Amino acid sequence: MKIAVSGASGLVGRSLCRRLLAEGHLVAHLVRRPIDAPPEAGRDIHWEPLEGRVDSGELAGCDAVIHLAGENVGAGRWNKKRKDRILESRVRGTETLCRGLAELQQPPATLLCASAIGYYGDREDKQLVETDTPGKGFLADVCRRWEAATSIASTAGIRVVNLRFGVVLSPEGGALERMLDPFRWGVGGKIGTGRQYLSWIGLGEAVDALHLLLGETSIAGPVNLVNPAVVTNLQFTKALGRVLGRPTILPLPAFAVKLLFGEMGRELLLASTRVRPVVLEQSGFQFRHADVEAALRALLKS
Repeated sequence: MKIAVSGASGLVGRSLCRRLLAEGHLVAHLVRRPIDAPPEAGRDIHWEPLEGRVDSGELAGCDAVIHLAGENVGAGRWNKKRKDRILESRVRGTETLCRGLAELQQPPATLLCASAIGYYGDREDKQLVETDTPGKGFLADVCRRWEAATSIASTAGIRVVNLRFGVVLSPEGGALERMLDPFRWGVGGKIGTGRQYLSWIGLGEAVDALHLLLGETSIAGPVNLVNPAVVTNLQFTKALGRVLGRPTILPLPAFAVKLLFGEMGRELLLASTRVRPVVLEQSGFQFRHADVEAALRALLKS
């Protein structure tokens, strides 16, 4: 297939593109830099997501599009300017891409568009599935508007899958990479009470799921990309400590999280989101890991 991918340089995008190329697919990256020459595996496609510009002609002939681009929500403390960038990068970027696809005489059959379990907000210990309503808070609002932007594509007859990613675990990037040094130094510990739920998925599992969703034409709408073995922050902390062979006795109190990280800390570190991947389970998807400790041992080769 010919597949266009935005966010190809990100954690999930890099791993996914490697797999698609290894399988012989033509992969075209949506990029904002000037394009000098096409790579061997496909032609890069220039776009300016915030300015509403994408080269629709280069999108012609794509069988599928995978949209993973967006401002990193955990890269720094939120202020109004940063929150505006997070929102616009997702909503306006998705609108730009979907309008470009809708203009095509023969649009691609499938659009896989990133979203996140932040859609559900802080819901304590309630088990959440794809049919649940959005929660409250900044991230919930971003995800709701992000997913709504894909209606442009679905109205044009494109099968749209909204990928509600949990915390993607990999030592190559993301939350786990940032945790490793403190835990190896023996200064890791639970965050807040430790009772908040953490819905996670291994990087390899996430790529497996995207591969399934590319080909499973009966699936559309929201899909929770999480492992069913959800854990609390305390359980995750203890598992990572066992895998690394280090103590986990230095907690980060909730007041310190709020002082250091403000709203970002409340929504990313202290919020509890207990999510079940019902759509993936019903599809027969096989998860690689039975629990988070097994996943961490495989990822860290411990």
